Amino acid sequence: MAREEGGRLLALLVDRVGGLDRAQDCLQEAYARAPSAWARAGVPDDPTAWVYTVARNAGIDAVRREASSARRLAAQARILDAGVAAVPGPGEHADEGDPRIVEHAEVGDERLRLMLLCCHPALARDAQVALTLRLAGGLTTAEIAAAYLVPEATVAQRIVRAKRKIRAARIPLTIPADLTERSVALATVLGMVFNEGYLAHTAAAGTLTRAELADQAIRLTATAADALPMEPELGGLLALELFHRSREAARTDADGVLVRLAEQDRSRWDRTLVSRGFAALSLALAQRRLGPWQVQALIAAEHTRGRTDWARIVRHYDLLRSMTPGPVVELNRAVAVSEADGPEAGLAVVDGITGLEDYHLFHAARGHLLARTSRASEAAAAWRRAAALTHNPSEAAFVAARVADAEAYEGPPRP
Repeated sequence: MAREEGGRLLALLVDRVGGLDRAQDCLQEAYARAPSAWARAGVPDDPTAWVYTVARNAGIDAVRREASSARRLAAQARILDAGVAAVPGPGEHADEGDPRIVEHAEVGDERLRLMLLCCHPALARDAQVALTLRLAGGLTTAEIAAAYLVPEATVAQRIVRAKRKIRAARIPLTIPADLTERSVALATVLGMVFNEGYLAHTAAAGTLTRAELADQAIRLTATAADALPMEPELGGLLALELFHRSREAARTDADGVLVRLAEQDRSRWDRTLVSRGFAALSLALAQRRLGPWQVQALIAAEHTRGRTDWARIVRHYDLLRSMTPGPVVELNRAVAVSEADGPEAGLAVVDGITGLEDYHLFHAARGHLLARTSRASEAAAAWRRAAALTHNPSEAAFVAARVADAEAYEGPPRP
């Protein structure tokens, strides 16, 4: 429950008790009380509501204690200044109208609202994303690190620094009327949550996807796109997520092993999701402010057609790398080049990429292209390196099969 509902509960509590640290403390207190309370009285019909109520009450009590203390101090100051006044009695409580008890603003989904709160422009972009993924997205520090391709300690430090800055700078956890400046960070967060759901780093055996996380990201992205209709990148991201999610039924075989995109049975793709993806993409493109999420959606859209136009996809990747250059974009472009111009051309691009030595898909792409160019020994080595770096069970089974194929083609080891 803590993983699935924690972000939503935290969002509700931040509003109710007026602070991120206090909300986290109250939520942890409620989780700590639950085992003994439920052992005595039984598990409640709605455990989530129970946790929220206990945490909320703890937070309100803390606010009231602070308010009462503050009034006493103020009264004592007046006594010192004026020599008169009565000190409030110990039974006095804060009013329900205490301004620090913040009620809900009309912004929509609670977890989306928490994401917007965490995407404060005073925080560095990496800190915004890490903090939001941890608090609202429900991802562990290890999962965020895997998504970022950075050490887990680095992500933990980003989260700690972000929370420290919120406290030190007294950054208000309120949502501004103009949300456009936070939309870029928000799209990044939602995209990373979807990616972790679409290709989960932690999943059960034979499982490629954490469906509930991928669907949650789609729901949040749709909510964000509706709430911010003048931000076309959110619409582009929504289209991309829908196109990818439409392939779910065809992404694994009967044994739960990954099936490559080129080998998928496209008749099993969800055409309703594809249609929704084109609708979202059309609305985004109509604003004529093209961004990287929209370009990625255009690439995904190409695969939904009867015949994939790889040359067009290469051109889309050329545009994408002009917007967001980086080694992962180069790797994806190299795969498209290999389909458009042959494996040798793609391999030449892959071999020029640096910075992805610990990225399993880099070595998988090399292994695939090396095998296509009949360089069996090199292909086997690349697939073995990919196997050592692959964590998703479904993907690992696919890579293991490629290692076996490459080693069989390579022949017995030399004496």
